[in-house]
Amino acid sequence: MSAIATAATLSLPISLSRSSKFSNKKCVRAGFRVFAIFGEEGGLVEKKSSWSTIFEVEDPRSKFPQSKGKFLDVNQALEVARFDIQYLDWRARQDLLTIMLLHEKVVEVLNPLAREYKSVGTLKKELAELQDELSQAHKQVHISEARVSTALDKLAYMEELVNDKLLQDKATIESDRSSPSASTSTLSVDTVKSKLPRKSLNVSGPVPSYHPRLKNFWYPVAFSTDLKDDTMVPIDCFEEPWVIFRGKDGKPGCVQNTCAHRACPLHLGSINEGRIQCPYHGWEYSTDGKCEKMPSTKLRNVKLKALPCFEQDGMIWIWPGSDPPTATLPSLEPPEGFKIHAEIVMELPVEHGLLLDNLLDLAHAPFTHTSTFAKGWSVPSLVKFLTPSSGLQGYWDPYPIDMEFRPPCIVLSTIGISKPGKLEGQSTKQCSTHLHQLHVCLPSSRHKTRLLYRMSLDFAPMLEHVPFMHYLWRYFAEQVLNEDLRLVIGQQDRMLNGANVWNFPVSYDKLGVRYRLWRDAVEQGVKQLPFTNQHKS
Repeated sequence: MSAIATAATLSLPISLSRSSKFSNKKCVRAGFRVFAIFGEEGGLVEKKSSWSTIFEVEDPRSKFPQSKGKFLDVNQALEVARFDIQYLDWRARQDLLTIMLLHEKVVEVLNPLAREYKSVGTLKKELAELQDELSQAHKQVHISEARVSTALDKLAYMEELVNDKLLQDKATIESDRSSPSASTSTLSVDTVKSKLPRKSLNVSGPVPSYHPRLKNFWYPVAFSTDLKDDTMVPIDCFEEPWVIFRGKDGKPGCVQNTCAHRACPLHLGSINEGRIQCPYHGWEYSTDGKCEKMPSTKLRNVKLKALPCFEQDGMIWIWPGSDPPTATLPSLEPPEGFKIHAEIVMELPVEHGLLLDNLLDLAHAPFTHTSTFAKGWSVPSLVKFLTPSSGLQGYWDPYPIDMEFRPPCIVLSTIGISKPGKLEGQSTKQCSTHLHQLHVCLPSSRHKTRLLYRMSLDFAPMLEHVPFMHYLWRYFAEQVLNEDLRLVIGQQDRMLNGANVWNFPVSYDKLGVRYRLWRDAVEQGVKQLPFTNQHKS
């Protein structure tokens, strides 16, 4: 967003006068340090009150920066936004004072000791007029609240722009220092800064084929508990079918789920002495893809494509990319003190990026999950995601929930639990009990996601031993997910027809936006990925 456009967006219409039936009777000194109430004859009586200090705010209009018609840099535009907040705060206090003065007038009309005798009809008429004025004043207060909320949202967005600009400047300097030469075949941070959208994102139209660079990561694809010595786990990953099974040594392997002989799906077969046996003609393959047995014919040199496969933290990982796999895998173990209570796998009919967008967004909860975990949540006037300027993790305000996006497709969250339906006003550190969640969104195809969900608790360890408890957890997880799916599937339908699902990002979209920028940078081959310390060569 250009500086002048930003300034224009932040500028709010300011009305310097407001009609009121009693505006000619009240006297308010500069800054509202003293306010007036009505005397018996309509005269003004100056009076101090215990709540008068809330009106002791100086009119900020004289200090407004003169920005009209000028081109502003981002810091100047941020200053304009802050002055907007000051003015709206001052204006809201005026509106509140109006209501309080009207209430004083109501008391005066009803007080028999402070007035001459008036007929019931006259009293009714005066009270009706005051009621109308009070109604208008209350409406004005609601308008002020909405303006303050909007201005705070814009201010948060401006601060994010400033933080990101500082981050980019710093990253550019560090990149220049670390690069031995100015010429390089890989895109630099400057390049991605010019190519990645800053004002909005464009995620619309048919889902394109996944870029090969997105495959060069370790992907968790199954839970260890689901892979026995005599079982197989078929999966789709980046539009290709694979099957996972354990070899003679008990270690997992991942081979192409298509027999080299007649293209039969291997997962329809069985495991025989650590080899997967095709159900068609009995050809058997080891975990490295080599065919070691061909019944009824002479053995030939046949080998299926196999992927690097590893087991860690109770999960099976694969490396689907063409680059050599990295030496280390990210740890997905629950935090210290947590015990795993549920591990669930689901196949969902949505593109994995849309599902990640949903999981990285908490502001939708009071509107979407009203029948499950967010039942009873109030709708806050402002939802913020607070994060380091260079991070893909942070915490929500006002909800006690920490969240992190961990490349390439993992969402971790820790929820502080106090009382059912009460999630506002405490950070996770202030809560005594917690729920930890792991979501893995494996890109099965352009319209399908394999979701791995793990739930861990730091309380109630006995639940782990309750019979059939995992069925209850699965039922609850499906209920929550179904609330999201009806919306995300609708998004996907609109997106395929050309609608942009990221038209107008706002401040609480920060983590989702950063995921999209990170993903764009990966596909563009950026050397230093944004918001992470990870380097790609």
